[in-house]
Amino acid sequence: MQANNSTTDLHLLTDAARAAGDIALRYWQKSPEAWDKGAGAGPVSEADLAVNAMLEAELRAARPDYGWLSEESADTAARLGAERVFIVDPIDGTRAFLANEGGFAHAIAVAEAGRVVAGVVHLPALGLTYTATVDGPALLNGAPIMPSSASVFDGSSVLTSRLSDDPHHWLRGIVPGYKRSFRSSLAWRLCLVADGQFDATISLRPAWEWDIAAASLIAERAGARATDRQGASLQFNAPSAQANGLVVATPALHAEYIARLARWPGTA
Repeated sequence: MQANNSTTDLHLLTDAARAAGDIALRYWQKSPEAWDKGAGAGPVSEADLAVNAMLEAELRAARPDYGWLSEESADTAARLGAERVFIVDPIDGTRAFLANEGGFAHAIAVAEAGRVVAGVVHLPALGLTYTATVDGPALLNGAPIMPSSASVFDGSSVLTSRLSDDPHHWLRGIVPGYKRSFRSSLAWRLCLVADGQFDATISLRPAWEWDIAAASLIAERAGARATDRQGASLQFNAPSAQANGLVVATPALHAEYIARLARWPGTA
C-alpha cells in the first residue's frame, strides 16, 4: 500500500471536490438531461455521471490500491478486501441541483478498517467547503467549527423529512416537539449540525454510506455525535453499504433522541 496518511488524502479529496464543483456548475441551471433511476433511488443527471467519471478516473489513478464505492458506479465485492476505500457521492442533493437550487454537495471520503479517516463536503454554488481528518479539527473554509450548545430536547432544531413525524417511530407514539427543517443534501444536513446552525439531523430509514461517510466524520470532529438510529457506531465499507438510519446531534441531545426513538429498524 502507498504511504498515504489522512492529511495527504484530504488534500487529494479537496482538490477533487473542487474539480467536481467546476464540472457541476457547467450543468447547473442549464437544464441538464435527467431521469429517474427507479426502485425509489431518485433522480440522476448527466452532471452526476460526468462528475463521477472524473472522480473515479482521478482518485483511482492517484490511489490505485484503494477500493471504490460510489452512488453512480456499479458496486463490486473488490472494495471489501481493500485496506482503504473511497466512498463518494458525486452530487448529493440531485433534486436541489435539478431545481436550480444551490444546496447540492460533492461528498468524498476515505475509510479505513470501517471508519472514515478523511472527508470533504463541498457545495460549489454556495462557496462552502467542509473538511476533516480523523486526527484533526472540522473546518469550514479553513476555519474551525463546532455544534450548537443546545441541551433541551423540546424545541431543538432538527433537519429531517416529514416522514420522521410518523408516531410509529417514537416511543409510545409520541412525536417529539422538535422544530423540523429540511435540506435535500443529507451530507449538508450533517455539516449544518457540525457548524451549529441546527441542533440535530436524523434519518429513520437506511442511510447510504456515500451520503453520510464524509459528513459524519466532519460532525464528529466538530464535537457532535453521529451514530445509527439505535445509537451504534457507524461502520463503513460494509457489504450492504448502508447504515441503520442516522442520528447526529450535540452529545446531550443525541442521548435524548436515541432514548425517545422506538427500538425497531423502521423504513420511513
